Amino acid sequence: MPAQPENIAIDLNRTAVVIVDMQNDFCGFGGWFDTLGVDVTPVHDIYPAIRAVVESARAADLPVIWLGFGVRPDRLNLAPMVRYPFNRVGGGQGLGDLIQGKGRSEPHHILQEGSWGAQVVPELGAKPDDIYVSKHRISGFMDTPLDSILRNLDIKTVAFMGVNSDECVFATLIDASFHGYDTIMIEDAAATSSPSGCHEAALYQVRFCFGFTVLSDDWVLGVGKA
Repeated sequence: MPAQPENIAIDLNRTAVVIVDMQNDFCGFGGWFDTLGVDVTPVHDIYPAIRAVVESARAADLPVIWLGFGVRPDRLNLAPMVRYPFNRVGGGQGLGDLIQGKGRSEPHHILQEGSWGAQVVPELGAKPDDIYVSKHRISGFMDTPLDSILRNLDIKTVAFMGVNSDECVFATLIDASFHGYDTIMIEDAAATSSPSGCHEAALYQVRFCFGFTVLSDDWVLGVGKA
């Protein structure tokens, strides 16, 4: 399929797709970011691309893995430097804190495992028989079963999507490369709340050092022809 920096061929018998942090608290109306005043609507622009890639993966019988934050109720899986970027002052609402989401009737603990905020946004159509992995670091490989799951599935190539493209998506992709996987970022199925240049920088780094970038239409067409 067409890719940057050059076209690629992948073995669909050893390929999985990983969707990062597409959770209510990050992306949904009434979630944590929305309640903080972050405009989450630009993130919704990548929903169609993610759905298309996921549907093509299911049609080709590729593993679909939803990777997202899952905070323990006692927050003992959070290192101080994981909590700090989300609550720099120390007196606000950070990971695991109770929040009354904008427009929601019931409060929830931010990104706590099992909470509404940690669930995948319903618009993406996650299914019960998909694979779900909780993380508590920016990278989805650190102190999680992700690597074991991929190896048990005999996966060699991993395609990444989600948010933020320059943070959790990028960090997990880099770690995948360090673990010996071939990596792809579906560039129009990833987004960031950072300045737009950060997304472009992440794509540059992926292409230069860590893997390849592919457009969702090219992915769907290539997988469908296989």
